Amino acid sequence: MITRRRFTTGTALAAALGMTATACGGGGGGTPDGPVELRMTVWTADEGQLALFQEIADEYVAAHAETVSGVTFETIPFEDYTTALTTQLSGGNAPDLAWIFESNAPEFVQSGALVEVGETLQGADGYEYDDIDPAALTLWQGEDGLYAYPFSNSPFCMFLNTTRLQEAGQDDLVAAFEAGNWTYEQAMEVSAATVEQLGGAGLIVRDFNYATWENLATVYAGFGAEAWSKDGTTCGFTEESMTDAMTFLHEAAFTTKAMPGPGDEIDFFAGQATMTITQISRASNLDDSFEWDVLPLPAGPATQQNVVGQAGIGVLADGQAPEIAADFLAHFTSPAAAEKLAQYFPPPRVSLLTAETLGAANPLFSEDQLQRAVIDGITDAITKPAHANFAELQTTIRSALDPLWTEEADIAGVLGEVCTAAQPLLDS
Repeated sequence: MITRRRFTTGTALAAALGMTATACGGGGGGTPDGPVELRMTVWTADEGQLALFQEIADEYVAAHAETVSGVTFETIPFEDYTTALTTQLSGGNAPDLAWIFESNAPEFVQSGALVEVGETLQGADGYEYDDIDPAALTLWQGEDGLYAYPFSNSPFCMFLNTTRLQEAGQDDLVAAFEAGNWTYEQAMEVSAATVEQLGGAGLIVRDFNYATWENLATVYAGFGAEAWSKDGTTCGFTEESMTDAMTFLHEAAFTTKAMPGPGDEIDFFAGQATMTITQISRASNLDDSFEWDVLPLPAGPATQQNVVGQAGIGVLADGQAPEIAADFLAHFTSPAAAEKLAQYFPPPRVSLLTAETLGAANPLFSEDQLQRAVIDGITDAITKPAHANFAELQTTIRSALDPLWTEEADIAGVLGEVCTAAQPLLDS
């Protein structure tokens, strides 16, 4: 049985929706007269990933021809994804299923835009719900159940261009890691040295681009810093640990040149940089143009902190057939499907998190690489910042941080302004 409920919240998502959907409004709520064409929004345009999705979907359609005529995967660009999805929802054009960023999970769960799917998943034949790591479900749970399945638990890691490292005469960083000497300070020193020797760029925090500040959590977490307190009520940008982290990043960009500066368009996967912090799932961008390796995130001065980027799949309450969509979700995230999807998306299923299993789906990696960067990288990991008011916080903090990315920035002063701007949103 599908459960719908509506919250009256102050979140940005609720505002975008205008709370126009009701328990029986929009496109959902009824039983279709005939087979439906399900639509799921995704942010990938990777042909291999989309082909795999379609293969799994076609298996479902073949077995459920009386209820489903087909499944379409609609790609929305990553940078526009949440805005475009909320526009669809508020405009009465809700998809049946949707990928959801971890940062927006609390907003979607609390908004009432999603239906409860835990009961359907637990009741599906052969689903093995107990195999899912309970910690992976936390962001997607509401007071009365589970509102999305965390299909991807992709750890952030450090990809190395070992060709550039060797050409610049730098140390073997894999050996340094194995000796317990893998730190952010070392990564920046090596990156700066390769830029001096070879030109190009050193270390890139992929998708940061001096705008998407939440991706810097992969660095500042190692300093013991966090954007806000764990209960989401207190700004953390003025804490000493965050000041130290932002000073470290500022010096790397403007003093040592270990990181490319604002406006520089550099692509690690095109061979233009020495190392990049990104999710393991980005390995599909690698080719044979240079030698590479991969390590977990380095240690900061406070700790070595693993960080994962999570993505959930939710069923939209105002889709045309929520019960059918939830049943399809059970198929799409079954043990067999999850094993196939592990080629691109590290699953939350404990039984699949072995180097041998992941290696069968990911021939690009050695078992040693998978163990240290994926399996160990998920252990005790945190997610990027998430909040019930994230959409507004993301934009507000981005704007307040802009003055930091200049050579003569008053770092402490800028971070104080960040908290001045963000705290009212944390209070609401």
